[in-house]
Amino acid sequence: MPSPPPVDLARIGALAQFEELARERLDPQAVDYVAGGGWDEVTLTDNVAAFRRRRFRPRVLVDTSAVDPSTELLGRPVAMPVGIAPMALHGLCHRDGELASARAGAAAGIPFCLSTVSSRSIEEVAAASAPVGLGPRWFQLYVHRDRGFSRSLVERAAAAGYQALVLTVDLPILGYRDRDRQWPTPLNAELGNFPGGDGPTVGGSGLDDLIDARHAPLTWADLDEIRGWSGLPLVVKGILTGDDARLAVEAGAAALVVSNHGGRQLDRVPGAIDALPEVVAAVGGDVEVYLDGGVRRGLDILTALALGARAVFVGRPILWSLAVGGEAGVARALAILREELERGMALLGTPRVADIGPEHLAPGSRS
Repeated sequence: MPSPPPVDLARIGALAQFEELARERLDPQAVDYVAGGGWDEVTLTDNVAAFRRRRFRPRVLVDTSAVDPSTELLGRPVAMPVGIAPMALHGLCHRDGELASARAGAAAGIPFCLSTVSSRSIEEVAAASAPVGLGPRWFQLYVHRDRGFSRSLVERAAAAGYQALVLTVDLPILGYRDRDRQWPTPLNAELGNFPGGDGPTVGGSGLDDLIDARHAPLTWADLDEIRGWSGLPLVVKGILTGDDARLAVEAGAAALVVSNHGGRQLDRVPGAIDALPEVVAAVGGDVEVYLDGGVRRGLDILTALALGARAVFVGRPILWSLAVGGEAGVARALAILREELERGMALLGTPRVADIGPEHLAPGSRS
């Protein structure tokens, strides 16, 4: 079967188009791995649908001749309130894997968060992205049963210039994923941070092996030890309730990510944007709150900001755009989001990120 023809990236006008094109280019098993969610994928669907239920209240006759989407995250400037979420195995989508995604994020001036289960190593990604731009690099941690190995990952990230540690806390075991289980053999995937073949196979029972045999379930008592492994600010990812948000703040988190793991873990939990207002109210501005899950348009970014998020992190659309065009594909996806955001800010009557608030959403859209 011949390969699909090259894509004119300039003709792509929405993130959804990348998925259609990526499905033509990827192995069907890789498509299922990227696209799939837990159980009946109710939450996976609701992550996107919940944004589309919200309605804006634009203000008119505001001077929007100079729209500025820049902001700060953890005290560092970023070009827009968007980051690339931690996702495993970018190499399934393109031979350059995380090298391409990280370079595109750096060039766009936004954070790139590298997964523990990445195709390329901590050091390779740092070396590839550091000369490109000013976007921060963050490192996401799954804690291995060998705490010494986990600590070494964090120390390597700090030595390589990563600027935050993102601890995923919603994966004590793997969610039940029908799409992965239908495949008889695991995916053949490179793993950059597990030297000497110590890494897991991926897909079907291979993912179960990663979690059950190597991953260490955590409690709140563990966060103090993990914070002590480096001087990096700790970002706790996987918060869906106000109660857990307060516990994370008390445990020393510098920021929280409202996330349901892209609908890949416990199904029938709220869409991320539905969970956001409770978490924002619970922390009361003590720490920054980010959102991960369901962001597909610049209007979704606006909605999250209006509900109190400091920034959003984008997942699957980055992998689809990587599959379509490598680094240039990811750059195009980020450019689309930026243009959509800037146009949305102008039409909403909010020329700066700080201008966006709950008053820009209809009353029924604020919770």
